[in-house]
Amino acid sequence: MQIIRTQTLAERAGAYYVRIQAMARKHHITLAQEFDVYDTPDTKYIVILDDVLPVATCRLYPVDAEAIMLGRVVVLPEYRRRGLGRLAVTSAEAWAAELGYRKAVLESRDNKVGFYQKLGYVADTQRVIRGDTFTCIYMEKQLT
Repeated sequence: MQIIRTQTLAERAGAYYVRIQAMARKHHITLAQEFDVYDTPDTKYIVILDDVLPVATCRLYPVDAEAIMLGRVVVLPEYRRRGLGRLAVTSAEAWAAELGYRKAVLESRDNKVGFYQKLGYVADTQRVIRGDTFTCIYMEKQLT
């Protein structure tokens, strides 16, 4: 497995590929729902490759000078249960820390909170986000 910190359109396309294959298909999420104002050429993505195939991804973008938002953590179904979600998140956290961010925040689907708690995130159960597709819980973790 190779971990890429995206810098090119082709690498970002790898992140988009994983998201479309895993989320649009399974959850019938439209492209307009999956891709939002945070998917820009300046947005950072972790992409994990198996040889040349993109199999996992995580998106990162700044919230403010101290915090970075992680999201769209997706692993292709046939690659799940191999630690790639954890690898995508920890790779994103390492990159964020190198960029000077002190805190990572995310909005976890309610059924994935335990996954992020195992990675050190703390849930704020008072901050519930009810979207068109999922109900999410705000979580955060100190990076430094």
